[in-house]
Amino acid sequence: MNAPQIKNTDHEVLIIGGGTAGLSVAATLLRRQPNLDVAVIEPSEDHYYQPGWTLVGGGDMSAQATHRREADLMPDKATWIKQAVAFFQPEDNKVTLANGDSVGYKNLVVAAGLKLDWDKIEGLTETLGKNGVTSNYRYDLAPYTHELVESFSGGDALFTQPAMPIKCAGAPQKALYLSADSFRRRGIQANVGFYNQGGAMFGVPAYAKALDKVMAEYGATPYFKHDLIAVDGKAQKATFQTEDGPVTRHFDLLHVVPPQSAPDFIKSSPLAGDGGWISVDKNSLRHTQYNNVWGLGDCTNTPNAKTMAAVRRQFPVVVAGLMQALGYGSSNARYDGYGACPLTTEHGKVMQAEFRYGGEVVSSFPLDPRVPRRLNWWMKCHFFPWLYWNVMLNGRDWHWPPPKPLPALTQ
Repeated sequence: MNAPQIKNTDHEVLIIGGGTAGLSVAATLLRRQPNLDVAVIEPSEDHYYQPGWTLVGGGDMSAQATHRREADLMPDKATWIKQAVAFFQPEDNKVTLANGDSVGYKNLVVAAGLKLDWDKIEGLTETLGKNGVTSNYRYDLAPYTHELVESFSGGDALFTQPAMPIKCAGAPQKALYLSADSFRRRGIQANVGFYNQGGAMFGVPAYAKALDKVMAEYGATPYFKHDLIAVDGKAQKATFQTEDGPVTRHFDLLHVVPPQSAPDFIKSSPLAGDGGWISVDKNSLRHTQYNNVWGLGDCTNTPNAKTMAAVRRQFPVVVAGLMQALGYGSSNARYDGYGACPLTTEHGKVMQAEFRYGGEVVSSFPLDPRVPRRLNWWMKCHFFPWLYWNVMLNGRDWHWPPPKPLPALTQ
């Protein structure tokens, strides 16, 4: 589709971000009220199904299958503003764009994602994509991960995880498991290490214990409280900050997950709270100070996992709140902190970790979620991508029954 020209710089609903969260809100609003004035600010021409990049790195999905043109996904009746945001003026209900233009709104939705801080690791940007250094957190690098794993003939394979919060907190170890499984199937001897800035394999204890067993089965070693601070690609050395000072390790393969933070234009804005994230009520997703502002997805300060599954539960809550604000009925919709992480423990099996606020373990099926299953692999590879492209981004909410809590696993 061709992006419509901006005819009016004041909109009933202005959405910052044309990613998973932003497009889901825009499409749902326009499906319910086709004549609603909705505008989306998004500078990128490309849209990616980022949960698929783990599978790309494992050789189980093509990179091209995770990519679409933004123009093909933008709702036809939405005004697409192809600009970046410079700063917010919430007291005046305005947003200033990078080109200096100002856009007004009655209601604002911030769904701007987060920032990958590659430059915070000394030497990393110069060596990414070569010298055995890769990351599934970039579209162009995930195929290199697969290339490195397939050509690996033995030695030291290091996988890193930075401080929380990051998007898809399970992705760093997913790369490890798929790589270790490939080494095992090929009979390759590898010293596999997981260098994690945190203190456990997962933030929910029930899943952390199960993942400790997965690590042990691969003979992989976790190194907790290790924060990657520098990479020397030519020398194939990685340096970590620890409680006892810096330590340096040799690598033949290094999979890096960069530190992550809120976008700069959010950090410096009146909308930001602690840590620079958009400050919203964790249940209503409404801003804690500005009543006509909502936030969802990776850019908020809600204490949940930053995953697509979280957005799947968040966007109907934001839409319900907006509909009420616009005079289309009442709403008691609440977000309970639901998140899910399909942990690819090997090629062909996935542990479907589901949880809510407070680390409460839940499950969508009457099965133990700590057990890796082939059914979950099929959902990860086929059902979830279909759900993303055909349901979420088209503004369809299936109102699935909520997952059931498993108190015995939470305690």
